[in-house]
Amino acid sequence: MRADLVPDDLWERVARLLPPAPERHHRHPGRLRIPDRTALAGVLFVLRTGVAWRDVPAETVGCSGVTAWRRLPDWTEAGVRPRLHAALLSELRRADLLDLDDCAVDGSHVRALKGGSRCGPSPVDRARLGSKHHLIVDRHGIPLAVTLTGGNRHDATQLQPLLYAVPPIRGVRGRPRRKPRRLYADRGYDFDKYRRLLWKRGIKPLIARRGVAHVSGLGKVRRVVERAFAWLHQSKRLRTRYERRTDLHQGLLELACSLICLRRLRTSS
Repeated sequence: MRADLVPDDLWERVARLLPPAPERHHRHPGRLRIPDRTALAGVLFVLRTGVAWRDVPAETVGCSGVTAWRRLPDWTEAGVRPRLHAALLSELRRADLLDLDDCAVDGSHVRALKGGSRCGPSPVDRARLGSKHHLIVDRHGIPLAVTLTGGNRHDATQLQPLLYAVPPIRGVRGRPRRKPRRLYADRGYDFDKYRRLLWKRGIKPLIARRGVAHVSGLGKVRRVVERAFAWLHQSKRLRTRYERRTDLHQGLLELACSLICLRRLRTSS
């Protein structure tokens, strides 16, 4: 396995969250289990390059892509990726690298070639089958939460689920933070119903108005979520949805968010 596929700082954070390996039978032990770090290298290789699982080069990664894919459900069931993301967000807040006062939300369409749950006809892609990534970021573009829906779901309807998906972010003394003070959004969220819901939760909505010229200046803050989507889709596996299973694609989304958080920690040190 190439050492650069799973850096030490990433592995140290992941290793403490992984479920214990199953015990081997003494009488019929079977084939030796591939180490978790090697399996994670296979997952990261697919995430970054976008190749099919069966095309993962075993001589480079250290295991076949099918072996790495089979490890994913165990890690998903153990909640490894959301816990990793929450831990990295807490580290960022402890290092004063997270600004939770001003946050922004948006959605992005991706084509779903193999279908599956949470797919639908995309209104921006000639009604082809697709899914949607919904993202909320802090003022610097650090992903706080990401959700997956069908391509025909309206952004505004996913605003509340996205806010509830933000994990408790610790790192400093006092109560963990779970919501911003101000939330920026584009015209797709311009509904009084959702403004009232945000005010009810103690969040000030700063949403662009439909039919009003682009002179509000809100785009200067909202642009960070577009940049975050560009970071997220640098992972080529996420540009198109290939996984039929929703939990596996959601897991890859959360893993990509964790890599963005880790990169932010590295560049600040």
